[in-house]
Amino acid sequence: MISPLAYIHPEAQIGENVEIGPFVYIDKNVVIGDNNIIMPNANILYGARIGNNNRIFPGAVIGAIPQDLKFKGEETTAEIGDNNTIRENVTINRGTAAKGKTVVGSNNLLMEGVHVAHDAIIGNGCIIGNSTKFAGEIIIDDYSIISASVLMHQFCRVGGYGMIQGGSRFSKDIPPFIIAGRDPIAYCGINIVGLRRRGFSNELIENIHNAYRIIYNSGKNTAEALEQVKQEVPMSKEIEYIISFIENSQRGIIR
Repeated sequence: MISPLAYIHPEAQIGENVEIGPFVYIDKNVVIGDNNIIMPNANILYGARIGNNNRIFPGAVIGAIPQDLKFKGEETTAEIGDNNTIRENVTINRGTAAKGKTVVGSNNLLMEGVHVAHDAIIGNGCIIGNSTKFAGEIIIDDYSIISASVLMHQFCRVGGYGMIQGGSRFSKDIPPFIIAGRDPIAYCGINIVGLRRRGFSNELIENIHNAYRIIYNSGKNTAEALEQVKQEVPMSKEIEYIISFIENSQRGIIR
């Protein structure tokens, strides 16, 4: 299962039933779990932590040092969960002193050429399109769909269960459950199809729609709109998520 043409540092920890192709480079201080497939010419560098049942395609680089001039060689990690598909030429940098680690959760698809910068956090069940680039210290919540060639500014957050149009670029937060697109990027309605696929009831979808109707179309400022949501929309964990997300946004939300 391990090609004689691969290089594996003697201190690297490799789990059971791991397939490692030719010309793979695995550095020291690397931990790889069970049942992973690492295809030819992938590079798993210092500080990488990889869970189980992942497929890592040719040319991927996991654990390279950050593209951050403040990085001084501190001990940090790049942590990958389980059941991820990491396609060709994906780069996932390890963390800096800011957070100490970059994290990609489980059950994600990162398509060709995606870049995940230092201290980023990507949740579970996300789909990231070709050539999308994430700057440092961003957060992607669970079940986000981010199309191809999206540029995400540092420190931004994307809420879960939404969809972002290909070619978008943004420097503000994108709340959960919505579709974001156009140029400049803007709110384009809620992700009805995606929510139905995830089992959201019609009643819950309507409540989410009403919350965003107030937030984006009432003409009120954000604080006033959120107060109206609290008074008029039946409360659930999803509505609480919307309110909490917006109230805690450090960069403000897209309009």
